[in-house]
Amino acid sequence: MDLCHVPATREKGWYLALMAPNVKGPNYAWLDPSRLYCHPQGLQDCVADLLQPFQGDAIDMVAGIDAMGFILGAAAAAALRKGFLAIRKAGHLCVQTVAQPYSDYSGRQKVMEVRTDAISPGLRILLVDQWVETGGTMRAAIELVERLGGVVAGVAAICMENSEGGKWIQERYKCSHCVPPRLQPRFD
Repeated sequence: MDLCHVPATREKGWYLALMAPNVKGPNYAWLDPSRLYCHPQGLQDCVADLLQPFQGDAIDMVAGIDAMGFILGAAAAAALRKGFLAIRKAGHLCVQTVAQPYSDYSGRQKVMEVRTDAISPGLRILLVDQWVETGGTMRAAIELVERLGGVVAGVAAICMENSEGGKWIQERYKCSHCVPPRLQPRFD
């Protein structure tokens, strides 16, 4: 798809067609949204769709999850005129951190961490990641925010799969994603 082309009519999720399918095998995600980020209108519309359900909500900061959540999170923070917090994989921050172990979508055990001085009690944080598959990574981020006294104002991702973990998150937090209901079965 032409990275400059903008369709005459743009319904929610039109930019999902910009994502490229996996050609490298089962150790990689099945779709790659990075091409969507190269498309100026696609990225703008994606961020607008992610933020639409939170219009009027109190959000103090946006946190993006390592690594691709940094792109959407920073774009959302800029659109909201809020600060951005990076929630990192362990070992990348040279400041005081709090850590949370988790299992990622592939079942590998990992550790997520966040700096301790960025979240004060009651701070309302919108968590953003590229994709919620099993929910393990997002749950670790939620744990970190709440352990430091922050409030999860919402969870946003391009896609939230209807996995057990994805459903757990959607039942407990206000969520936003870009996949129209008619396409959701193709993404699960």
